[in-house]
Amino acid sequence: MLENAAGKNRYDVWAPNADSVRLLAGDREYGMEHHHDGGAHGWWRAPADVAAQQADGVRYGYIVDGEGPFPDPRSRRQPDGVHGLSATFDPSTYEWKDGGWKGRNLKGSVIYEMHLGTFTPEGTLDAAAGKLDYLVELGVDFIELLPVNGFNGVHNWGYDGVLWYAVHEPYGGPEAYQRFVDAAHAAGLGVIQDVVYNHLGPSGNYLPKYGPYLKSGEGNTWGDSVNLDGPGSDDVRRYILENAAMWLRDYHVDGLRLDAVHALRDERAVHILEEFGALGDEIEAEMGIPRTMIAESDLNNPRLIYPRKDNGYGLEGQWSDDFHHAVHVNLSGETTGYYADFDSLAVLAKVLQHGFLHDGSYSSFRERHHGRPIRHDLAQPSALVVCLQNHDQIGNRATGDRLTASLSYGKLAIGAVLTMTSPFTPMLFMGEEFGASTPWQFFTSHPEPELGKATAEGRIKEFERMGWDPAVVPDPQDLETFQRSKLKWDEAGEGDHARLLQLYKDLAQLRRNTPELADGGFGETSVEFDDDEYWLQFSRGSVRVVCNFGNEALGTPLTGSVLLATDSEAALEEGTLTLPGGSAAVVRVH
Repeated sequence: MLENAAGKNRYDVWAPNADSVRLLAGDREYGMEHHHDGGAHGWWRAPADVAAQQADGVRYGYIVDGEGPFPDPRSRRQPDGVHGLSATFDPSTYEWKDGGWKGRNLKGSVIYEMHLGTFTPEGTLDAAAGKLDYLVELGVDFIELLPVNGFNGVHNWGYDGVLWYAVHEPYGGPEAYQRFVDAAHAAGLGVIQDVVYNHLGPSGNYLPKYGPYLKSGEGNTWGDSVNLDGPGSDDVRRYILENAAMWLRDYHVDGLRLDAVHALRDERAVHILEEFGALGDEIEAEMGIPRTMIAESDLNNPRLIYPRKDNGYGLEGQWSDDFHHAVHVNLSGETTGYYADFDSLAVLAKVLQHGFLHDGSYSSFRERHHGRPIRHDLAQPSALVVCLQNHDQIGNRATGDRLTASLSYGKLAIGAVLTMTSPFTPMLFMGEEFGASTPWQFFTSHPEPELGKATAEGRIKEFERMGWDPAVVPDPQDLETFQRSKLKWDEAGEGDHARLLQLYKDLAQLRRNTPELADGGFGETSVEFDDDEYWLQFSRGSVRVVCNFGNEALGTPLTGSVLLATDSEAALEEGTLTLPGGSAAVVRVH
């Protein structure tokens, strides 16, 4: 297997469409030889004496058919941005200190989703490492980083990446990334990296100069699809799978979150998702530490999480939006767009028991039937990653408003209880745990004025079609849009913010100490509800979670002991649990 990123073949490059490739390294140009290696077509190799130069920090690029220089498609560093020259970087020189790290499994864990640029005032990996003690005290198990690969500009969500092997320089670059993972492991936290293989960003994508990385005319939401099954796709798939392996091996990452897998257009008999599953298992066996693959998917297709021996893809987890939508609607009353089908506690009850609402049912938003049921003998509830809020569900609102902007403390607390006690794997979005008042908005920093203008105008048109007032949509290119999305950490110690933070800590502790909340299979959750009186309760073993969505106090027959309540007025006396309006309790039933 060719290893272009480091080692003896550092400067090898795949450019099957090129008639000539020249390497610019340091202040000299070198001709490259077109060669075949193990059946690989279209690879170019630098002279042996140049390839042997192993110094880190050498600036280099490629002149393809007289154009360029362009950055290396497998560049590990881009000190001058995605349009500049690449810089050599050897990850093997880092001295890891995590030899005692045994890893974490998805089952029983809590994930914390983080955007590096807005998590801290500095917006760097080293600054984020300074908050690890806070995350340990919160009680999470994994940090899931939004994409860190090379993108155009200084700040961005990360989904406009064009250099998948590089770590964004303003975050600290690849060395800072290694330090961060090392520090996380020392603190007992796993790291999941969000990776995007379904599209490339609008600026700095030079891959088509080299070869058939994209399929022109076969697009998805974001542009041309990545070539996973057409001519030349063997090397494109290898490019992607070796990138995934890079994170898991070179950077000791514990898992990958695969972005929008429904946009991966692949008609091969062996789908690339199945290859991801096999890769994770291979590296797990090699390193002796769990490697977790999680797909973001809106397909409601449980094949993703079925074992490969049962014709599944063998991934450990997939996101389940149905849980988010059901909880969101029942807390907020918002029923526009894709929320329309989720307007009842009956829907939430079905999701808690079966994982999906749409399991072959009609989706009014899609105007067709959608999904299929999850086979209880092939998957467990912990394979579904669920949330009350995430970067998409906040950031893709016109003003990027969090639930904090519209819900009372009581409703936020019910959402926290449902997320943290559900049979699924909970994920928190940074700041959710203390009810951050800051929005999380869509922001970009494209240096090209015309691209910045087009991005801003496209955003306004998108929300106009959805009925939003265009005047309230912030300009993604305005620096203030990015700045106002940064967390205000002082809030975490104040009033209801501190109260909510303590609730999340208590819930994480309760989840860790109560096996019934994080164990068991589908079919082991029983649910009762009343849409008129607006209450729902579900049981996992001898643990019962009771939620009063209404404004009036609720009395329900129950004997046992209260493990946790979101309102100090809650009481369990003489066989009756009394819950004030807008509150929840977790009870050990006797």
